[in-house]
Amino acid sequence: MKQALAVGLIGMIPALTGCMSHTRIVPRTHLAELVISSSLDQLIHGVDAQFNAIQTMKATVEISATTGSSLQGHVTESPSFSGYIFLRKPEDLRVILLVPVLRNQAMDMVSDGKTWKLWIPPRNRAMEGTSQVTKPSKNGLENLRPAVFFDSLLVRGPEPSEIASLTSDIRLVADPKRKKDLVEEPDYDIQILSQPQGQTAHTHRVIHISRTNLLPYQQDIYDENGDIVTRATYSNYQNYGDIPFPSKIVITRPVDQYSLTVTITKMTLNQKLDNDQFEMKIPDTVPIEKMN
Repeated sequence: MKQALAVGLIGMIPALTGCMSHTRIVPRTHLAELVISSSLDQLIHGVDAQFNAIQTMKATVEISATTGSSLQGHVTESPSFSGYIFLRKPEDLRVILLVPVLRNQAMDMVSDGKTWKLWIPPRNRAMEGTSQVTKPSKNGLENLRPAVFFDSLLVRGPEPSEIASLTSDIRLVADPKRKKDLVEEPDYDIQILSQPQGQTAHTHRVIHISRTNLLPYQQDIYDENGDIVTRATYSNYQNYGDIPFPSKIVITRPVDQYSLTVTITKMTLNQKLDNDQFEMKIPDTVPIEKMN
């Protein structure tokens, strides 16, 4: 009896599913044509070589910002600002943005890695403080510090005090040849962790590397609680001499609920940058807000 009932139910499945099922079209996927294999040591060597190859950077850029999120119920997109980024190791950074059309300064931010200054001429507003945020502002963009740019622009390998592990995964990317199709592209994920304390270790960063070219396409930076504080994505790599570098970098700060899109239109690497290129003078008549 039970066997007959089971056979009857099985026989009904095609009829039931034929009446109730619904077929929908999904993007066609196929495997990447080129997949490169590597070891953890080789990958770290490649990341370190890329990081060490760049000592200074002078870039002409377009930067746009998006603030808000679905949690807030709205997203605001700012107009794109042209400008310049000056970077000099170990920690000097300057970002200058210009007002569209007029080309006057819209923002000037400079840091030596320890202190930080910001000058916004259109608002006659100036700020300075340490490079680390100790008292977060409700306005996420006011929590922006030069380290966010520095850490996102240059991907570095593990420090001597850190350890690394390797996993692999597959991501779906748009097929450049067939617009409606997707490519299953294998990747490597380098987890950079603190030295274990007992049986625990904390993730500091994860570097996602494409196996089609062995270049980073994403970096996730975590805080001490294991939350992602910065996610940077890298695309449209260009060669500057023998150094590949992404011409589009999207920096997302989930906690502060903003993202920055940096598009590099021109860049010179390893040209000597003088000290005065990292010096900013705030007018004496402008009150300076202390930011921590």
